[in-house]
Amino acid sequence: MATLLHAADLAKTYGTHLLFEGVSIAIHDGERLGLIGPNGAGKSTLLKILAGLEEPDQGDLTRRKQLRLSYVGQADVFKPDATPHSAIVDRMSAAPPHGLDPETRASMSLSKLGFTDPHRQVKSLSGGWKKRLSIACALADEPDVLMLDEPTNHLDLEGVIWLEAFVKQNPELAMVFITHDRTFLEACASRIVELSTAYPGGTFEAKGNYSEFVRRKEEFLDAQAAQQSALAGKVRRDNAWLKQGVQGRQTRNQSQVKAAAARKDEMSGLVGRNNAPKKVTSIDFQATERKTKKLLALHNIAKTMGEGEQSKKLFEDVELVLTPGQRLGLMGPNGSGKTTLLRIIAGELEPDAGTVKPAANLKITRFTQHREALDRTLKLREALCPIGDIVQFGEKQIHVASWAKKFLFDPAQFNTSVGDLSGGEQARILIANLMLQPADVLILDEPTNDLDIPSLEVLEQSLTDFPGAIVLVTHDRFMLDRLSTELLALDGQGKAKGFPSYTQYLKHQQNALAAAPKSSGESAVKTQTNAKGPAPQKKLTYKLQHELDGMEAAIQQAEDEVERLQNECGDEKIMADHARFAKVCEDLGTAQQKVETLYVRWSELEAIKAG
Repeated sequence: MATLLHAADLAKTYGTHLLFEGVSIAIHDGERLGLIGPNGAGKSTLLKILAGLEEPDQGDLTRRKQLRLSYVGQADVFKPDATPHSAIVDRMSAAPPHGLDPETRASMSLSKLGFTDPHRQVKSLSGGWKKRLSIACALADEPDVLMLDEPTNHLDLEGVIWLEAFVKQNPELAMVFITHDRTFLEACASRIVELSTAYPGGTFEAKGNYSEFVRRKEEFLDAQAAQQSALAGKVRRDNAWLKQGVQGRQTRNQSQVKAAAARKDEMSGLVGRNNAPKKVTSIDFQATERKTKKLLALHNIAKTMGEGEQSKKLFEDVELVLTPGQRLGLMGPNGSGKTTLLRIIAGELEPDAGTVKPAANLKITRFTQHREALDRTLKLREALCPIGDIVQFGEKQIHVASWAKKFLFDPAQFNTSVGDLSGGEQARILIANLMLQPADVLILDEPTNDLDIPSLEVLEQSLTDFPGAIVLVTHDRFMLDRLSTELLALDGQGKAKGFPSYTQYLKHQQNALAAAPKSSGESAVKTQTNAKGPAPQKKLTYKLQHELDGMEAAIQQAEDEVERLQNECGDEKIMADHARFAKVCEDLGTAQQKVETLYVRWSELEAIKAG
């Protein structure tokens, strides 16, 4: 496997804060590299350094000659009046010219990623389609390596499943992605690198998917802990020897003293590395210990948003009973009404029809995905403890400095405005505030956004231990599968259906997708046709005109073939047969080349027609 890029001994510091040092990493041809690590470890900075967007403070980067890299950041930023086509053309026009012209390349890239209306306003697209457009812009540059920073953040389930399929269906393209989505890592990663101070050199890597990484990581950390234990005995003996009297000092030699000092330094490094994984958020939700068996009941709930032609029925006939120990996962595409239903459950919004019956004095605590509960002008100290220096947690009184450390905040950050904190830090503030409110029902709307994997694991355990009822909306399928006792799915068409598990829901979705008529996915906006009919054509020979007339059909047929082969590439049975999989991949490359050739020919014919 050829090495495309190699970085050695990288270090980066912001102000007085050291992000990482001594980091070495390589990217190989055709691999799927998952880059993970705790919040604040410097993953995004490292990815930008690898992409050539930032410079390291020290270290060396070696890239294969003429290597092309494309980077997709966390935010999808486009001009206010941009269309998918113009967004790609603008990007290509700003880059050094190569290959096809920007117009043709934009058409090809959008077609490959399923855009049916290239001239639709970007601002009307969903978050998932904006992310898809960001990837289309990156692919238009024909990269050898595609780098994605948190591509699954804020995507709904359909968007994440599409992204997984995209990764699997482009085996010739090397990819590096930062993500905390463990299911995505399990399905897509061929190698995982964790950036953390828990390891010598600042990284630990393992070939394989997420399960294999976790197994190898646990083995390494156990061995490192055993190494510390063994070295501790030697250091104790060294200290005793160094404390001997005059007679002992006379018999010492310099090499023994140096060896003892080296073991002490090694011990210090091991202690620091072994303590690093223990620095995770402390999460412990309080319950009211209510004995009521039925906490809240919803009967025949319906809700429509908007009026007249702009109205949309979100859901109807929703039946739901929440009981202690129940953990309900709420599913559905963006815009299907998940947050609206959460607000109805919380008593913040009245349904159009149906009844909501809460138990007497029911206490509901809600986590909002848009962080609107946070005053961004407050200082961190005020957000964690509005009055005085003491936080009342259950029957305990905890000083604000100690409370802050439970959520990995340093007292030196106390004067930092909430608005200047990262998304993960803001999420930890909200969780800290929720923990102070005893609840019968926890309503959590995307609590996993921006949390690192160690924090996700702690959150999972805390929610598992919570004795009340939980209603959870999350795109984290790993958490949803492990945590939910049942699911309620909104289909975006006004219907709601219950499922006993995430596996059953996924099977239902796959069956529905297989039964549905083929669609390119994007909701196209119909363009107005010219009332006077098409403009008269410039002169072409009969043969060329016939070829031009059939070009759209030929391209559609070629793209259908690409789609068929892409589906075969994602078929587990075909992937298990290495010879057959290799043949399908080869055919896919040929089919994609045919599409590209047809677009080039189409552009030539249009140019001839235009004179």
